[in-house]
Amino acid sequence: MLKREEFKKAALQLIDFCEVNRLPQIAAVGYKVLFCLLDRPYNDEELTALRQDFLYSDIVEELFQEQDRYGGWGSFNSKDYSVKAKFPTSVTAINRCLYIGLTMEDRNILFNACEYLEDFLKGTAHEKIRNSNERVVPWNTAKFCELIEAIKPYNPLCDQTYFEWQYIAGRAFESGEYSYERERAAQHEVFHTREDRLVPMQTELLLKRRDQIPIKLEDSMLRHYGEHAYYHGYFWQETPTKLPDHFVYHKTRRWLATFNYINQFRGSAIYLADSVDWLMGNQNSEGLWDWGTQVKDPWGYFGYFSTNRNYLYNRIVDCTMEILSFLKTYIDHNE
Repeated sequence: MLKREEFKKAALQLIDFCEVNRLPQIAAVGYKVLFCLLDRPYNDEELTALRQDFLYSDIVEELFQEQDRYGGWGSFNSKDYSVKAKFPTSVTAINRCLYIGLTMEDRNILFNACEYLEDFLKGTAHEKIRNSNERVVPWNTAKFCELIEAIKPYNPLCDQTYFEWQYIAGRAFESGEYSYERERAAQHEVFHTREDRLVPMQTELLLKRRDQIPIKLEDSMLRHYGEHAYYHGYFWQETPTKLPDHFVYHKTRRWLATFNYINQFRGSAIYLADSVDWLMGNQNSEGLWDWGTQVKDPWGYFGYFSTNRNYLYNRIVDCTMEILSFLKTYIDHNE
């Protein structure tokens, strides 16, 4: 089992790397490490000293400048592939805000983003989303609520949606084993849909209020959804059952999608222990990680901690931060 002290050492090595190489990301990286990975409280003295540099760093300033007057960054979740944008959708930008450690108190970026999301639930949003089938409305509503809950937990506007999915999950796993027939009946009852094709179970939303999910239900979801991802992958087909021969490989990042999906559940070590050992065994000489040139992003330009297209260390910083974020959640969910 990965020890917290071993993890802390790796996290601090990333800060040292940024300082030695005088990287422009140093303020943002240091803030994320202390606040999100090492759990320093918001009013911690060292964190407070870093905050102004972080809030006016290139990474945060870019989010601030690109945010539109509605609180979003263009369309919600429908990318225009003709535009090569750092923030192709509002979902991408909001996820970046959350990932780097912004809160509601920081420059109003997430405050405005939360209002943008709430407008969809209130029916007052400037943007209109096309409902191409009967599953789109409950699916998008759950996505709005998942992001709102990440920004502003226990938001009353999300109560109804949350309790609907809590009911659906309870029905689907009421025997301890998953039943498609029970989930279909529950979704048809709640959403008044008729199709056999279901809205995917909204595990990310359900786990935003983990204290309202019985431990047995979370364990059942782990053993159903986590086990399926373990053997078949999540989004990509790459699975923990067959790790790449070499860490530096142009498709390595695909495994992280599966790792993170399984890792949302407590007890994820039953499927991820070997993957964690593999990651820890592939640190470079500086105790960091670099998966090398990736097919879709050879410069590492689109990583959440990247500053420009030509920067030498983008990949190392982003790869290391992505793995550290995964390992932090892994430790929290398996201690």
